[in-house]
Parts: sequence; structure tokens; C-alpha cells
Amino acid sequence: MRITLGVSGGVAAYKAAELVRRLQEERFDVEVVMTRNAREFITPLTFAALTGKKVITEMFAEETSGPANVESAIEHIAVAQRTDLLLIAPATANTLAKLARGIADDFLSTLYLATTAPVVVAPAMNVNMWEHAATQENLQMLRARGVHVIEPDEGYLACGMTGAGRLAAVETVVRKVLDTLQIRHDLEGETVLVTAGPTYEDLDPVRYFTNRSSGKMGYALAEAAAWRGARVVLVSGPTALAAPDGVKRISVRSAEDMRRAVFTELSSATVVVKAAAVADYRPVAKQEAKIKRGKGRLTIELEPTHDILAEVARDKGERVLVGFAAETDHMAEHARAKLEAKRADLIVANDVTAVGAGFDHDTNEVTLFARDGREVSLPKMSKWDTANRVLDEVLRLKDVLRHSPATRGAGS
Repeated sequence: MRITLGVSGGVAAYKAAELVRRLQEERFDVEVVMTRNAREFITPLTFAALTGKKVITEMFAEETSGPANVESAIEHIAVAQRTDLLLIAPATANTLAKLARGIADDFLSTLYLATTAPVVVAPAMNVNMWEHAATQENLQMLRARGVHVIEPDEGYLACGMTGAGRLAAVETVVRKVLDTLQIRHDLEGETVLVTAGPTYEDLDPVRYFTNRSSGKMGYALAEAAAWRGARVVLVSGPTALAAPDGVKRISVRSAEDMRRAVFTELSSATVVVKAAAVADYRPVAKQEAKIKRGKGRLTIELEPTHDILAEVARDKGERVLVGFAAETDHMAEHARAKLEAKRADLIVANDVTAVGAGFDHDTNEVTLFARDGREVSLPKMSKWDTANRVLDEVLRLKDVLRHSPATRGAGS
């Protein structure tokens, strides 16, 4: 999810750097907007280094004409459209007054008027300024419009006075952001069943067949779905990942273990996301003792495992069914074929040979193939962002399928 952090001109501006880091630790994509006065306390370069993004400091570019100036003139609209939450910390008395009165004379105040995202402000100022009737009236107006206000802490202030006005602790601000975003529960009422990770198919007591899946994509999907209000069940093969908060995790080992767990939980699921890299084959028989090294060749007989995605599709009902296709060649062709063969509603395909898009990476680059013919190629992005884009498509498909039952195709 994307957060735009507005930094206004107060001594507490330096704390915004720590705030950026904490938001990034919570997997937020952070973009920074600074007022002119904020630059007197901390440089844009600091935030650019932390975020890897351009820091917006002016309403207009320095050029007086040409495409760059035209682009900058409407940049506040682009930022407003891509942000999921506008956080202003620190918010000075001057900035609060602008927001309350609808004054749009710089990028930050203009962005506030342009965005439809939730807004959180963390005031920081001298105690007398904080207690002034004008400031309190402005805060009352902002609260009435739905702006979330984080009360400042009390203590020794930079001006030498003691009282309310110190910027709230970074952890307090982060918790408020998390709480505020949970209001937007677009998956509330849904039960999302996610599979993740590899499976282990035992050959003997010390050896097994597996693959290179880390489970990161499936775990990101589970966490994002829970974030968006869904009840989430995560059926996970062996991974080193911690279970996301608020998610029911069922740990399994083999493809057959995963199959049993999926069908145990399936009846309550409204969305099924099969992100696990399930083994296609397993040894016909597990050896009771370790196979000893010999001088000749060793032949191991394999048999196919159950196709969990196809089995779920046979009794799909009103569920939205999402499958994954990790390909090494002819990705689009194979993904379209899998979409039809498995009777899925959505196939998320990626070329695992691409740089930064294969197993165990924190990024992914996928193409979405939907049953209604829609195909969307996403640029390389974090697996968290990819997960949210997949869930966005799930919600779109739920709406499409609700109004066009025929598009469900065979197996509905």
C-alpha cells in the first residue's frame, strides 16, 4: 500500500526520517512531500535516499515552459490518485490552518484537497500555539471532516517550554496509520483460503523431492487479504516465514497433506488462491531406510500427485478461484491453457527465469489472465504490492461474476 508522507516546517521534521523507515518495515511504499519551510530543518536528499523516490518540494517545476512544467502542474492529481493514505507529520499550526480553511498555496495543501484517501495528521508545535483557540478550532473542523488527529505528547519542547505539543512517538503514529487503513475493509465478509510454499515428497528418511519456492508470494497474499478485512486460512508447505498476524496457518509437508487441508477448509472459503508450488510427482514408495550409495545408476519410480487446483474447480460454486503458473518459456500460452484446463477464474503467471521475478525474491513481475478475457501485465514490484493487485483483480472478478454468471464457464 502507498502512503504519502507530508512533512511541514517544524523542529520535529527530523523525526519524519525515522517514521519513513518504520512505515517501510510495515511494508508500506512511502512517497514524501515537503513544504518549503520543512527544508530548513531536513534536506529532501535524506528522504530521497530512504525512499528511493523523488521528493516533491514545489508545486511547479523550475522550468517556465515545456512538458516538464505541464507535468508538474498536475502532479498533485497523480499523487492523490496513487496514494492510499495521506499522513502529515509533523503538522505545524500553519499547515493545520491551511487544511482547515481550504487554502491550497503549496503542493501539500493542494494534495490534501485533491485526495480522497484517508488523512492522518500528527501536530507538533509550541504549547501556546497548540492551546490557542484558533488551532483548536481548526482541529475541530478537520475532525468533523473525517481527518484523523494524533494528539501530541506532553513534555519538554524544543522552545524550552514544557507541555503538550511534542510530536507523538513514531510507534504511536505507525499504529494510527495501521488502524486507519483497516477501516477500508474491502474484503470484509470474505474467507480467503491461500496455499503457499513448496511441498516435500519423501524418498527415504533423509531425502525428499521439493522445489525452490520460498512461500513469500503466498504469505504476502495471506497478509494482504487479512489486512483488507478477510478471514484468512493459510495452508503452508515448509517455509522459514512467520505466520502473518491474524491469519490461521495450517502447516503441511506433502502434496497430499496440502490437499487434505485444503478440502477440510474449503467449505467456508469464498476465495481460493492456490499460490503454493505443489510437487507434480512423488516417489511411488518411500524407502524405510536410507538408500545407500552404490556404484551403478539408481532408478526412482514417480507417480503424479493429485491436481488440487483442478479438484477444487470441480466444485467451485460461487467461489473465485485463483491459480499460479510459474513458467520458464511460452508463459502466456501456458497460462491461457491452464486457465481453461483448470477452470480457474484467474491465473497469475510469471517467468521464473526473469531477474527479480523468480523464487525467493522479494519482488515479482506477473501477468494476470482472467476468465473474462482481461489480461494485465504488471511491472516488477514488491510481492506485497503484487498481492494487493491480485486481490484487486479478485474483487473485480467477484463483481463481474455476480452480474454475469455465464462467464464462470464450465464447472460453476
